[in-house]
Amino acid sequence: MALSASDVPAMYSLLANSMSGEESVRKPAEAALSQSESRPGFCSCLLEVIMAKDLVSQVDIRLMASVYFKNSVNRYWRNKRDSSGIGSEEKKHLRQKLLSHLREENYQIALMLAVLISKIARIDYPKEWPELFSVLAHQLQSADVLTSHRIFMTIFRTLKELSSKRLTSDQKTFAEISTHFFDYSWHVWQRDVQTILNGFSTLSQSYNSTDPNHYHDELYLICERWLLCLKTIRQLIISGFPSDAKCVQEVRPVKEVSPVLLNAIQSFLPYYSSFQKMHPKFWDFTKRACTKLMKVLVVLQGRHPFSFGDKSVLLPVMEFCLNKITEPGPDLLSFEQFLIQCMVMVKCVLECKEYKRILTGRVMDENGITQEQIKKNILNAVGGVLTSVLPDEGIVLLCNVLIRRYFVLNASDLEELYQNPESFHHEQDMVQWTEKLRPCAEALYIVLFEKHSQLLGPVVVSLLQEAMKGCPTSLTEITPGLLLKDATYGAAAYVYYELSNYLSFKDWYNGALSLELSNDHPNMYIIHRKVALILGQWVSEIKDDTKRPVYCALIKLFQDKNLSVRLAACRSLCLHVEDANFSEREFIDLLPVCWVSCFKLVEEVQEFDSKVQVLNLISVLIAHVSGVIPFADNLVQFFQKKGIDVNSPDELLEDSMLLWEATLSYAPSLVPQLLACFPYLVEIMERSFDHLQVAVTVIEDYIILGGTEFLQMHASSVARILDLIVGNVNDRGILSTLPVIDTLVQCFPAEVPPLISSTLQKLITVSLRGGDDRDPSKTAVKASSAAILARLLVMNTNYLARLTSEQSTFLLLQKAGIPIKDNILLCLVDVWLDKVDNVSSIQKKAFGLALSIILTLRLPQVLDMLDQILTVCTTVILSGNDDLAEEESSGENLSSSRSHGEGSIPSIELRRRQIKYSDPINQISLETSVRENLQTCATLHGESFNTAIGSMHPASLEQLKQALKMP
Repeated sequence: MALSASDVPAMYSLLANSMSGEESVRKPAEAALSQSESRPGFCSCLLEVIMAKDLVSQVDIRLMASVYFKNSVNRYWRNKRDSSGIGSEEKKHLRQKLLSHLREENYQIALMLAVLISKIARIDYPKEWPELFSVLAHQLQSADVLTSHRIFMTIFRTLKELSSKRLTSDQKTFAEISTHFFDYSWHVWQRDVQTILNGFSTLSQSYNSTDPNHYHDELYLICERWLLCLKTIRQLIISGFPSDAKCVQEVRPVKEVSPVLLNAIQSFLPYYSSFQKMHPKFWDFTKRACTKLMKVLVVLQGRHPFSFGDKSVLLPVMEFCLNKITEPGPDLLSFEQFLIQCMVMVKCVLECKEYKRILTGRVMDENGITQEQIKKNILNAVGGVLTSVLPDEGIVLLCNVLIRRYFVLNASDLEELYQNPESFHHEQDMVQWTEKLRPCAEALYIVLFEKHSQLLGPVVVSLLQEAMKGCPTSLTEITPGLLLKDATYGAAAYVYYELSNYLSFKDWYNGALSLELSNDHPNMYIIHRKVALILGQWVSEIKDDTKRPVYCALIKLFQDKNLSVRLAACRSLCLHVEDANFSEREFIDLLPVCWVSCFKLVEEVQEFDSKVQVLNLISVLIAHVSGVIPFADNLVQFFQKKGIDVNSPDELLEDSMLLWEATLSYAPSLVPQLLACFPYLVEIMERSFDHLQVAVTVIEDYIILGGTEFLQMHASSVARILDLIVGNVNDRGILSTLPVIDTLVQCFPAEVPPLISSTLQKLITVSLRGGDDRDPSKTAVKASSAAILARLLVMNTNYLARLTSEQSTFLLLQKAGIPIKDNILLCLVDVWLDKVDNVSSIQKKAFGLALSIILTLRLPQVLDMLDQILTVCTTVILSGNDDLAEEESSGENLSSSRSHGEGSIPSIELRRRQIKYSDPINQISLETSVRENLQTCATLHGESFNTAIGSMHPASLEQLKQALKMP
């Protein structure tokens, strides 16, 4: 029965009770809400609660109503076979009502409503909701500041949602939005920036802060609206136009917007210093505004490099950034995030592949000019700009400034080095280069040097000699000269490959580096650490007659009193032992000291990264030094000493398991001693799940490292652990465990499923259980479980068919209270169709492949689902390559170009990548599978198939033909 306006008070009471601290009150309310969510009118009642004027002060209840509303939209807005969904009339009512209540005062609720509109727009725009943007634009004409802020919040969220749709028709729709909406948004942005600057001018003159608070509040809201408008403009330009790197067509907004953004930065920057004490709220906005503006410029350059390369854009932007880097002034030096973005911009331009791409192809435009000629003209223009803003003297100046100003350790660095050397080591060498100023300067320096090594090689050598001359090795005080020498040593370490043409390592070592180590004063820790770095980075230039003294020097540094020095030496020792020209003969007598020092250091350090680094050296020694074999038992003894023992205190047990996992990560192979340790894990899991996260990583490491040998020895233990975990831990625990099950099925599709049948039956239950829409983590669990079952259908079709037909599976579902209308396999199909937007790209492809196999079933219900199956498969095919490329590159694009601090890749990670790349899901062509199985489906169902195909929407059918490359 449908809910109506008369049910609103009861809905309010249920929402209030669902937030009660008393379980006896909360549980019945939650159950009642869960039972009501599929009834017509549920969302309408929730919206009435959210918008009721007499409930404005009841923020918590209104916010809870908006959460239920959002989850209902996610679950019921699309009509599905297993639910009635939300009726078209109610949808129309809800869309109109949402657009009539944009002036929501509470920010959290306003944000939730904006998200709601964006989720609905993803499904309904433009077909069912063509007036969305025209209504929003019309309301902006007469909106006050608060309303216009909420409208731009809605616009930005909606554009962000729509920009993620990948079908050609969707991208065309977004391009049309950009065409119609850009000019208006840009006008609002320009108007607001002038209003803000006028307001700031007034504020800066009102030293007594006598302005009324409401004026400050309104100005601040305009500032926030302006930021939302900036994000909107960025989204329109980035997603509304194809990258000009591919189409070589000028993107007009880039040339129009970029110079104005730069002017805005220049106008805001003076307020960075003047607002800091008098107006902290606007000072914070100024920081965010300047940083965001620079980030937008960086993104525009990356997306549309050719349009950005125009002289009217690239020249002023590069001049500005270089000026701020080389002459920031005392106030701007503390604005690190802004300086970082200036450096990021210069670095991106210098290494932009489009600006140095080899020209090929002869595609003509309408004027008869080849794309090759267009690119050539652009590249010539870009080259001219770079030459003008970075002549030889400018390059030398930038290099000097980076080393002399940004590489030099400051007072807080020195305090950290001496007070917390271990943290200092990781802070300096393992932080993302875009997060801190010094690593960012180092990354820019490396790119600059690589591009101009012939010019800068002599410059860096001269600077190095100057610093060494101005700071003798006998010095014991921390002076500017000592800090400059440390900076130049770093500069020489980072570009060792190119600099070796201008600097003899042997002469440098004998004349300076070795002498540095003779000075044991505590203030020399700074230099000792950098010497340890140099000895590792320059490993390829260390010839036979220098190897022995360098090995001895590193062993001495490995026993230094300062932990940061020892950790730096540890990493460099790894580089030497792994080097192709490593001399075991010169090193072998140093092995006992090195080995003992490893275990001493791993006991002393506190941070996990440090322990991993030391264990990395231990495993490298095991892999590369034959003389280490007599010491192999020390490692097992070490574990026993640390205590892989279920009765150990939790803290000690956790520490031991982390070391165990780290050893597996870096072990070159699974030696018998490590293989014999696995049964410990069963005992630990039977005791508690307190150490679940590291335990599942250990299991995965054993699977990847041990393969068939491990499975043959410990299959029953693995099955026991998984059966213990699945069904008995929370969502977070399940999510951490599912990748292990997925890896097992991928690597052993025939052998493993029968061994873990009980676990797989539980995954079927998890996949078919409802109630996940109110909790994103439950949705993730359900989707990932279903993805494993999809993989199983693809890789061992008969087994999953058998498992879903077994009586024990039906009984388990019955016990869980899950009604089964069709057979279990068809119920899984509903989940695959429903959750395709909640999984990764590789899981989407698994869903697609599984759905294509469903087409081969001789069941009439398949034709009922044909439209949905083909729509999902089409979407996965058309977006597949881009999604996979994006997923594989995620996290890599922002990686530092610095070679120091990365360490060697763990052997387990290399094997994990091999498994990923050899995944059959990656290898199978979804396009071919759908095409072939669609033919089988046609043969099986004859005329009924033709009827089902004929009922598909023409646009969907056209997309299908495009995906399958059918005429």
